[in-house]
Amino acid sequence: MIKRTCSFVLTLCLLSLAALSLWAKTEDAIPYPKGYRYWAHVSSALVGPQSPGFAVNGGIHHIYANEKALEGYRTGQFPDGSALVADFLETKESAGLTTESARRRIDVMVKDSKRYAATGGWGFEQFRGDSQTERLVTAEGAAKCYACHSKQKETDAVFSKFRK
Repeated sequence: MIKRTCSFVLTLCLLSLAALSLWAKTEDAIPYPKGYRYWAHVSSALVGPQSPGFAVNGGIHHIYANEKALEGYRTGQFPDGSALVADFLETKESAGLTTESARRRIDVMVKDSKRYAATGGWGFEQFRGDSQTERLVTAEGAAKCYACHSKQKETDAVFSKFRK
């Protein structure tokens, strides 16, 4: 009887921990930024075949910012609620004309100084291709994102500059 009770309690504890871990992941997850293509266009870049990162990052990159992030571009300090999206698109070439092709991924940065205190107030996420659910950033990956972005102290960890 005691063995069954212990087993039952252990099972309940494990199920509770599993449910709590799923809830925590959902709570911490950065949502897919629906409608980001209607946000302000910040800038674009072309990563060509000469780049060492071409295999993974080659193509056209468009950066978009929500209204709160525009304030950050003006002041150098991004307020909580700022969101930035880097849209990574492959390219195709025909008769000397380079155009956008399939989406590689989108990178998302969201500012929430309390929620993401460990990474300078920024949360990081990537979504594969056109998927709104296939996430690519792990906790370790977010730490790596921040390690690189944190070098941009004068612009609150943001690399892009608003093209007027």
